[in-house]
Amino acid sequence: MKKGVYIDGKWRPGNGAAFTKHCPATGDVSWEGRSADAAEVAAAVASARAAFPGWARTPVDERIAVMERYAEEIGKRAASIAEAISRDMGKALWDSQAEAATMKAKIGVSVAALKERAGERDEPAAFGQSRLTHRPHGVMAVFGPFNFPGHLPNGHIVPALLAGNTCVFKPSELAPSVAEIMADAFAAAGLPEGCINIVHGGRDTGAALIDQPLNGLLFTGSAATGVFFHRHFAGRPDVILALEMGGNNPLIVWDPADVDAAADIAAQSAYLTTGQRCSCARRLILPEGAFGDAVIDAVAARARGVRAGAWNEPGIFMGPLVSDRAAAQAAEFYQMLLSKGARAILPLETGAQGTGFVSPGIVDVTEAQDIPDEELFGPLIQVSRAANFDDAILRANATKYGLSGGLVSDDDALWARAYSEMRAGVLNRNRPTAGASGAMPFGGPGLSGNFRPGAYYAADYCAWPQASQLAPKAARMTAPGFPD
Repeated sequence: MKKGVYIDGKWRPGNGAAFTKHCPATGDVSWEGRSADAAEVAAAVASARAAFPGWARTPVDERIAVMERYAEEIGKRAASIAEAISRDMGKALWDSQAEAATMKAKIGVSVAALKERAGERDEPAAFGQSRLTHRPHGVMAVFGPFNFPGHLPNGHIVPALLAGNTCVFKPSELAPSVAEIMADAFAAAGLPEGCINIVHGGRDTGAALIDQPLNGLLFTGSAATGVFFHRHFAGRPDVILALEMGGNNPLIVWDPADVDAAADIAAQSAYLTTGQRCSCARRLILPEGAFGDAVIDAVAARARGVRAGAWNEPGIFMGPLVSDRAAAQAAEFYQMLLSKGARAILPLETGAQGTGFVSPGIVDVTEAQDIPDEELFGPLIQVSRAANFDDAILRANATKYGLSGGLVSDDDALWARAYSEMRAGVLNRNRPTAGASGAMPFGGPGLSGNFRPGAYYAADYCAWPQASQLAPKAARMTAPGFPD
């Protein structure tokens, strides 16, 4: 059994419930151990609290140096990271290799963001000078998702540590293995003990963590869980919350556009990482008529031709969903759409029992009634036919989410309208909705978050600004009516 708790730089078995993660492609055990119980969670937070003053006082250049060494250590472990991610969640190895590379690249981007958005500035004043600095919050809880179990928590942890915070990291119980490699890399980089602690487990471990005296919670995951956290911390303005909660993302494809190029963009938007990206397109909006028909046919041809397989099979585009339960939920969602009047263009079908395999699906929901505005984390896209571009924009914005969206069209005037009218934090033209840059903010309005975007803007929620007026010595003050 692997260790379930990492406190003060040491692994030890957890005292909570045992759990096992199986590879959704092969059924092999990828991780097994015990979760952290409430006492161990409290000990992890206490360790981070004890480490905070020293780390916060460490000069920023030294903190940067530790993170740069961490980047080197991540690079050395890239192959192990990729394999751990793929074994846990079934992601194609090329996809996990890209995730490992992104983890290393995150450090340079985070250092640049820290200097630009949370750095220091002095300005001369008649009394001396004004100074802007930034201070860390304290102990940050980081909840990692399963779909990018290295990259996304890394995107919270690195900026938090750079700013001088300490962290308690709860990995997803669906993809726990990469956390041990991250801890090893931090230790090899010289991060002081207690600055990063790890507690494995599921709902009970998470519940114990949010009941601790935290200064911040950094979360990537479902809207339901994010809303629960928001309610839990209601009336606690002293706790910083950064919530990234996914989306029911629209992609409009409109004439004129190259049908084959548009189909490539739509299919990759929908099916990258087996649809397990929060920025994947869930809704494809097309014009009525021959052009829209041609796009549907081309997307369906690509969906039929997608190669799926186990993570280590060569030449695959996508692997399974994260678990057999996730596959069953995807199939249930597909059947629900049909019961609402959707028309199957390409059915979503499950693979062998006990695996997470599902086939890419396409359904036309134009005539369906009461379709829920929910994010299905799987390779299923809902086609909606619009009478005109006004109708397309209305359909795109008919969601409580606002994470990503896109337009595929050669028409500059249509892009100008989409750019000004579509509600999405990541809005792309002639590119997949799932394409986002770490050097830009990542987040969106509505139930996609709480206006604390991550990626480059993570520096904003990891430190608070402190403004000072500084004079070399005290001087007498005057004001109208003030005594001499």
